[in-house]
Amino acid sequence: MWKFTAATTTLPSKIVARFRSVRGGHRPAVACAGVLRDPVSKVEPDVPVHRDLCPGARDYHTSSGQSDPLDYNWRARSLLWKAALGTLALGGGIWLFNRPSLALAAEAQPNKPSKKDDDILARAGRHRPDLPSYSYDEVSDHTSREKRIWVTFKEGVYDITDFVDSHPGGETILMAVGGPLEPFWDLYGVHKSAHVFKVLEDLRIGNVLPDKDNKQQLHEVVNYFVKEPKRHPSLKPHTETPFNAETPRKMLVDSFLTPNELFFVRNHLPVPDVNELQRNHTLELTGIGLKRPVSFKVGDLKKKFKIYKITTTIQCSGNRRTDMDKTKPVKGLPWDIGAVSTAEWTGVKLSDVLEYIGADESKVSHVIFQGHDRDIEGLSYEASIPAATAFDPRREVILAFEMNGKELPADHGYPLRVVAPGIIGARQVKWLERIILSEQESMSFWQQKDYKIFNSSAAVEGGGVTAKAIQEYPVQSAICLPEPGATITDDYLTVKGYALSGGGNGIIRVDVTIDGGLTWFEAKLHSSDQMIHREWAWTIWETSIPLPKEHRGEIEIAVKATDSSHDTQPETDTGIWNTRGLLETKWHRVKVNVDTRKQR
Repeated sequence: MWKFTAATTTLPSKIVARFRSVRGGHRPAVACAGVLRDPVSKVEPDVPVHRDLCPGARDYHTSSGQSDPLDYNWRARSLLWKAALGTLALGGGIWLFNRPSLALAAEAQPNKPSKKDDDILARAGRHRPDLPSYSYDEVSDHTSREKRIWVTFKEGVYDITDFVDSHPGGETILMAVGGPLEPFWDLYGVHKSAHVFKVLEDLRIGNVLPDKDNKQQLHEVVNYFVKEPKRHPSLKPHTETPFNAETPRKMLVDSFLTPNELFFVRNHLPVPDVNELQRNHTLELTGIGLKRPVSFKVGDLKKKFKIYKITTTIQCSGNRRTDMDKTKPVKGLPWDIGAVSTAEWTGVKLSDVLEYIGADESKVSHVIFQGHDRDIEGLSYEASIPAATAFDPRREVILAFEMNGKELPADHGYPLRVVAPGIIGARQVKWLERIILSEQESMSFWQQKDYKIFNSSAAVEGGGVTAKAIQEYPVQSAICLPEPGATITDDYLTVKGYALSGGGNGIIRVDVTIDGGLTWFEAKLHSSDQMIHREWAWTIWETSIPLPKEHRGEIEIAVKATDSSHDTQPETDTGIWNTRGLLETKWHRVKVNVDTRKQR
């Protein structure tokens, strides 16, 4: 019998043993700076280290005796990604570990619950008289491909062997093989949805016999999100655990800077304990070219380096995913147009810090960031950006400790986060605790398997390794006012929204149409003073369009923006559709009702 507690991510030896047996070898011990650590058995697991990054880092050996690169080596972990089930990801539409572990921040499906959904939620895991029954001993014996991989949920037994290869996910799922899913779904609550249960029931092979000998691995319902901060009620949540919510559309354009309380939230894992961070937080820099790791407290950064204020917009690469889903169903959180916000960030330039510690850009290809937010196995959220971006002072990548003149809120990375202007939000790691100088980009799930765009004809993102990780985002715009379905009775239609582009490109024009593109009206642009090719913040735009006299009926408004590279948004998703619904940039459309006769 085993249980999780809210205070630790330590796992019982029985689960670790099962995890290792399916994985085919032992998890590597992490060796850095002369210290050998076992990330599985530590109560407070260390963040994995890359062999080529850390002086003295050692290799580890699999059960076959072959030497593999330390920890995050992709090939050595290929079985994990393949064998990782969607226990967490079990939704086919939910990419785990994007969530590794918690990270499954969960990409819930955009569809609203229906009566049919309620039925599957009620039936999932119930006893089925038409299926055979198995004991818990029989279930626990099925933990390999040879014997088949089984799991249980409530009274059901499921064979997930054939599902594994078609849906890569996080290795944490391997801990559930031969046992119950419930302990893990306590952590990944997003999976308790009709979509996931339907996929699960398709894998149903039987029932589990009554637990007469008390052999079932009981668990306590655990809340891993007990340290979550309070949120503003105006935010529009898509998942509660982890918390993901967007800014209401009309509030996006109320002011140029988004108030901290209304800034959209994208969390992949539980928010770390702010009190613990306040007491113990330290930023460590390590990797290629450094003789030893260098550490700073936030106070040290403030004293040693020049402080900058940078106004920049952060946008989730899944912003406007619901629009792409209308073209063809996609997988991921159902973001509307509010997964984007703007703030003035205060911090020190990463380039200054790298120069201070003697980092040699000629030896570094990528800079990796690790956060303090961890999954059940103790692995941190991790992402990377090219060294050319990190070392360039003109790119203005900063280590931020203030947001809109206030201490960073818990949801936005207290006490320290990366702000990388012009780059998707997934690379701007919150609760920053480690920076690694590397020859290779991050090998984390979020860099290698998610936040990538695949061929539009690819229904399943299987390989993934050949696709390049998204960094800068393309030109984008959206209509915030009027809201969909609004009734307009004036002679003029006032339209207002935002536009932005990545990589420092500014917005040079925004065009609005109400007749399908036959006639365009150029909008007035409102942007803060920014230097050319370093325009990190959005542009707020507005226009008034005369409406037909004596008109009653529906009108569709559409908008497209053009950036300083003269890239313009495409009219449709043809050619840009992708199964993850990332970087949706087609013309944004809003339908409203017009009745100008009411003015007569």
